[in-house]
Amino acid sequence: MLEELRITGLGVIEDTTLPLTGGMNVITGETGAGKTMVVTGLGLLFGGRADAGRVRAQPGRAVVEGRLRLDGRVAATVHARIIDAGGEPDEDGSVLLSRTVTVEGRSRAHLGGRSMPVSMLGEVGEQAVAVHGQSDQLRLLRPAEQRAALDRFAGPEHEKLLDALRETYARWRAVADDLTDRRRNARERNQEADLLRLGLDEITRVDPQPGEDAELKAEAQRLEHAEGLRTAAQVAQQCVAGGVEATDETPDAAALLGTARRTLEAQAGTDPALGELAGRLEEAATLVTDVSAELSAYLAALDADPARLQTVYERRAALRALTRKYADDVDGVIAWAERARTRLADLDTSDDLLDELDREAARLAGEVADLAGRVSGSRQEAATRFAEQVTVELAGLAMPHARIEVAVLPRAAGRAEPTLPVNGTEVGVGPDGGDEVELRLLAHPGAPSLPLQRGASGGELSRVMLAIEVVFAGSGGPPTLVFDEVDAGVGGQAAVEIGRRLARLARSHQVLVVTHLPQVAAFADRHLVVAKDTSGAVTTSGVRVVEDTERARELARMLAGLPDSDLGIAHAEELLAVATRERRP
Repeated sequence: MLEELRITGLGVIEDTTLPLTGGMNVITGETGAGKTMVVTGLGLLFGGRADAGRVRAQPGRAVVEGRLRLDGRVAATVHARIIDAGGEPDEDGSVLLSRTVTVEGRSRAHLGGRSMPVSMLGEVGEQAVAVHGQSDQLRLLRPAEQRAALDRFAGPEHEKLLDALRETYARWRAVADDLTDRRRNARERNQEADLLRLGLDEITRVDPQPGEDAELKAEAQRLEHAEGLRTAAQVAQQCVAGGVEATDETPDAAALLGTARRTLEAQAGTDPALGELAGRLEEAATLVTDVSAELSAYLAALDADPARLQTVYERRAALRALTRKYADDVDGVIAWAERARTRLADLDTSDDLLDELDREAARLAGEVADLAGRVSGSRQEAATRFAEQVTVELAGLAMPHARIEVAVLPRAAGRAEPTLPVNGTEVGVGPDGGDEVELRLLAHPGAPSLPLQRGASGGELSRVMLAIEVVFAGSGGPPTLVFDEVDAGVGGQAAVEIGRRLARLARSHQVLVVTHLPQVAAFADRHLVVAKDTSGAVTTSGVRVVEDTERARELARMLAGLPDSDLGIAHAEELLAVATRERRP
């Protein structure tokens, strides 16, 4: 759950902290006091779009901070993602989040003690918090959102089936698009392929090897300066072997070093320092012997053949001809050849390949049609369960005669999407299948079945939205649910039923409700009031927890606008007593 929320410099809120609890948290206050800024702050904290226009000029930035404590599968998923991104949960398992937005529109995010992309806050928010407001009601009126809601309700097995459909659909479209492109652009492809083959033929004739240009350059330098190199090596070898005018009787450097070592070793017993120097002379003698052997090998291998030099010149000229056309060096030429071979395979327009792609596209189209049919059947089954459960919830929300229907219809062919025969009917098929999903409301017996956008009033739509959320909560979802005035347009007994349903939802979830209805606020486990202060030049808001008599006065204000009315307070206390009794399991 979200244990604490602090907001600074956002809209009318200068600096305030919301201490939240498990169960149902209600936020109330006068119109314009800043209740909506609380929801805006939550949106920012969990990766929402930043609006610089809501940032207060002083101090010039808005900061939202929160402490999130999760458990179970959600905690494991979120913690693993945070650790993978370089953050770290606190020792007690909680996670600190923060979001900063400046008046210039720059935004920064921190998570688990580390600076993170804002998208990371969004990833955590998807797992931990679901925000529902009046905009969500409008979104629910869109067919795509209704289909997504049904897919979410259908469960994990349906999601696996839907993922398989999306993957197969993507493969089918890739093969079909490739086939279409090869046929449509055959001439251009053949022209490009001819040019690539010419280049590959030229490179294949030369057959360059990795690093060959650098090796040939070094060999050319050795051959061009062979005599100078030979003289230098001979002089050095003679010096090491025994002097420039070496004879059989002239001792070499290794022999002289050996004599020096033995002389020092003879006196090592008298002075240990000479023994240490004798050891170092032995190392020097070994090194000199090695150098002498390597110089002899170098002289034996040194080649001064003019024919070999000419061969090297010709080979380097052939390689330069390639590097002028295809790359800066031989390794680049080899890489170009590899890319050209790959591209040639992509450019193939032979009848054999086209026939093979045609067969593959047909096979994948059949798989897509089969999966789309299975997805449609799964949606039909889920639609029946979904409609029944939402209808039951509506009965408890003072809509006893209303009924929800979920229509799963084949998508009409002829749109921009491809068409396939699904369950014997030609339908337009997309990544999500070939279904259109429509939520319909029967407001009372005998009423026509109408789409939500035509059949539901504002108050009815709020209750349908809440009923759907209660049903969703029973099938999992984020542990924290936020409702921003989803009770708009509702009053009387329906308001009490909304409060009762939210309280029931709060038994398994943390619920945050921004409301103007006292019937809803009475069911809260914690009641927070956003208070407006106009004593200064700039209006500011703060949040405080109200309890006991203060809470009754706030409900009285909401009931009649008279927080000090004895009658209003008595009414509020009665409402609190009823809510307290009904909240007990």
